[in-house]
Amino acid sequence: MRRTASPFSLVLLGLGTFLLVLAPLLAWYVHPRAAVNPIDIDTTAVYTGRGSVFDLERVETVPDRNITITQRVRGDVEDSERSGNAVWDVTTSVDTDASLPAADPHDALAFTPHRWVLDRRTTEPVHCCEETRRIEGEAYLKFPFDVRKRSYQWWDNTLGDTVVLRYRGTAKVQGHTGYRFTGSVPPTKNGTRLVPGSLVGRPDRPQVLAEEWYANHGVELVVDQRTGRVVYARTGPRQTLRAPGGTKDAAVLLDAERIAFTTETQREAVRQAKADSTRLRLVGETLPAGAGAAGALLAVIGGVLVARGRKMPEDIDTSGTPRPALTK
Repeated sequence: MRRTASPFSLVLLGLGTFLLVLAPLLAWYVHPRAAVNPIDIDTTAVYTGRGSVFDLERVETVPDRNITITQRVRGDVEDSERSGNAVWDVTTSVDTDASLPAADPHDALAFTPHRWVLDRRTTEPVHCCEETRRIEGEAYLKFPFDVRKRSYQWWDNTLGDTVVLRYRGTAKVQGHTGYRFTGSVPPTKNGTRLVPGSLVGRPDRPQVLAEEWYANHGVELVVDQRTGRVVYARTGPRQTLRAPGGTKDAAVLLDAERIAFTTETQREAVRQAKADSTRLRLVGETLPAGAGAAGALLAVIGGVLVARGRKMPEDIDTSGTPRPALTK
């Protein structure tokens, strides 16, 4: 008697083997290629708060004004595909109630356009594609994927340099838990500007190349761990002017201790972070684990069925022809 494997057992064994091979492919090949920064991004983040601003008509700093910061990020798909990186064009406007809605940048207190080029997988800055400012550091508008519980070098575009943001535990934003990072910026000279001398305490001079100084009362970010998306941001900018070589602020252009994501911006950021995180978890954890477990089970069942098989006679003559007798 001999044993033969049934087609069903062979199918089970083949399917189990396929799933066992698929599981590590999903985790080690597909998942890293799914965790990439998009090239067709189009998002808008709005910050609001109150503070002091410089009124050009009154030529003085006025306190307790509503301040709105609008930051829009749009991907340049053509340049991204050509370079292989994510090319994002960023515009940031600072407005008061008098210049809202932020439709005309000429009405804003400040309007800053620039381009950020980043590696699609690591989020590290790449210098190409007519980048308008040499951005450095480990993170800017977002963190890398799989955020760690450590300090990060965060690019501050107003400062023109990186700021150390330290890990401060976890925090909930609209019911979603993320990693919390904080930091601050001491008063730092970050440029010069030609202004009337009277504005910086030099009335005897019609124009002075005043020093621009920047500080930040406090930066706070809450970041989705898996995707690196910022789901909450708070900043406290202070921008002032000093006379050349001066040690004290002569004019305050902007000073706000707390300007933060609006509720609507938080909700949209959390929605996108949850969607992206679920997709990455599915490809990197759920499907590989499920495929591995199902593959092992099917392979064992199929192997047992193949080993047992069906018993068949070894020599069965089905032709109906009598066997010749053996003679000496």
